[in-house]
Amino acid sequence: MRLAELSERSGVSAAMIKYYLRQGMLAPGRKVGATTAEYDDSHVRRLRLIRALVEVGRLPVATAKEVIGYVDDDSLDRTIRLGAALWALPHGPDPDDNDEVVIAARGEVDRLLGMLGWSTAREIGELSPDHRALIVAVAALRRLGYPWDAELMAPYAQLMHQAAVRDLDFVETHPSEAEKVEVAVAATILVDPILRALHRLAQQEESARRYGL
Repeated sequence: MRLAELSERSGVSAAMIKYYLRQGMLAPGRKVGATTAEYDDSHVRRLRLIRALVEVGRLPVATAKEVIGYVDDDSLDRTIRLGAALWALPHGPDPDDNDEVVIAARGEVDRLLGMLGWSTAREIGELSPDHRALIVAVAALRRLGYPWDAELMAPYAQLMHQAAVRDLDFVETHPSEAEKVEVAVAATILVDPILRALHRLAQQEESARRYGL
């Protein structure tokens, strides 16, 4: 397809497509003339990913470019590519190492990972922004007087593991390595709001069942 059709199919303006090409976020098309090129379905898929990152995920273009760079780095294995891409996404504040509540929360998170047998998460530890975010959230709850500990978190973690299995089962339905990493990154941006919404709807439903409307 030519640029105009690529724009129509992807929903991205021709000017923005040219910008993403200049930024290296989109692979060049196949040259068919001095000033024209042809594009294929992989360009449509990539533009949809960029739109998800920038428009839905509200990432700055520079951050989206960094994420895309890891997606495209086939010198890394799939786990490293995916991890690096996800780590490049925005995260909250880091835990305060001098805060006693944070120290206690860190201990509970470590104990939780040990109980679950999540050895990779435990080994990577606070190099992971998600590990740090979990500590900050647990600390905030404990500071409010809610005694969140490893035992309380374990059933939630087990449910999330089931969700992760489904996530990666879906990833495996895509043929190429690039598609697998792309869909995993897109799912992180787009499925997280779905899970939050489903959680809240489930809470509403259970509340109505227990206490009535």
